[in-house]
Amino acid sequence: MVEYIAAQGGSLLNIEAKYYNKLDIEGFSQMMKDPSYCYKFYWLEAVVHIISEGKTDTTFDEIIDEMIVNAWYSVREFHIHLSGMQADGLVRDGLERAILQLTALSDLPANASKVEIKNAIKKYQTELKKAKGQLTNMVPYRALAGFFARSKEAADWGSVKRITAYIKKINEQVTPLPYILGDSSKIKKEVYFHPDWVAMIQDNMVNILGWIQYEKVKWLQNNNPEVPGLIYKLTPMDEKMRKLSSVRQLWQGVMEEQEIRDVFTGQPVQEKQYDMDHFIPWSFVMNDELWNLMPMDSSLNSSKSNRLPKWEPFFKEFAGNQYLLYEMIHAKPGIHKRFEACYRDNLHCIWAGQELYRKGNSKEVFYNILEKNMMPVYDSARRQGYEIWNYG
Repeated sequence: MVEYIAAQGGSLLNIEAKYYNKLDIEGFSQMMKDPSYCYKFYWLEAVVHIISEGKTDTTFDEIIDEMIVNAWYSVREFHIHLSGMQADGLVRDGLERAILQLTALSDLPANASKVEIKNAIKKYQTELKKAKGQLTNMVPYRALAGFFARSKEAADWGSVKRITAYIKKINEQVTPLPYILGDSSKIKKEVYFHPDWVAMIQDNMVNILGWIQYEKVKWLQNNNPEVPGLIYKLTPMDEKMRKLSSVRQLWQGVMEEQEIRDVFTGQPVQEKQYDMDHFIPWSFVMNDELWNLMPMDSSLNSSKSNRLPKWEPFFKEFAGNQYLLYEMIHAKPGIHKRFEACYRDNLHCIWAGQELYRKGNSKEVFYNILEKNMMPVYDSARRQGYEIWNYG
């Protein structure tokens, strides 16, 4: 039997009913309530991951390392701001600052493995000490506040020593807590997991991690309103999810009829020497829409990577190739058939189907439609921190 409890924001957390008699599941459901920063989500997620490894105790230091690992890819690959930006343009979130500091200290790529990231953290432990210490200020204590409602005694938030003692008292006299804290200071502070909570978390691991993910995505989307497809930007994606074969077949058909010149080099695109590339990086748009794809010299693809081409002069060249494609779609039945094969995976935007690719557009009208719809996406990527590729 599984019982359902309402968690914050209307999400549902599923916990086996047998735990309701001895654990404060309602208090657990409040552990991510009213966050001020994103690392409250990453804190609980790290705790759950560490418990899943069978550990009964840990330290702030180990939990924070796990938090950095879990947030690394989103911050590095997709420029996600974990808690938005300050009015002065500085990063608000301490976890994001720690990741950016480690980035500056190391040469780790965005897709670095968990082991590589943890090795780098260990290597630069001294340099990261201050940033990691800031992450221990309140979240480890505030995360337990939902359990304090059962106590008649109010929590004393004015001292780490007093709130640590208060947590132990709640655990002993009122209700078992997921964890209590030791007496060491800052990142060396010990974290001891209650065995009943360890059993509950291990038995409900999938549900709990799904709940954390749901709440985290809501927070991140609210703090990154211009970022599309954010839910897909939390962990590395399988390259098999990319849908480029139909678009490549379409462009191949066009190039068999007419010469197409590379947007950047100006040289003719050579068969078997080109890749299908995104003008606005895939890592930002997270889709394979036809209007954003172009044949590109394979030798340049790795150089461009996930950076933005300069809008001028390259958008004009890109739009010119797109218009040649457009003309061929409506002039050649065979090319139009290949265009129709792109419907399922590469033509989802309403404006593209109803405006851009409709028959009868002049070159000027086509350019204007493409620019009107692509420029806001391009500008959003710029504001999110995507670098400009200075080709040539």
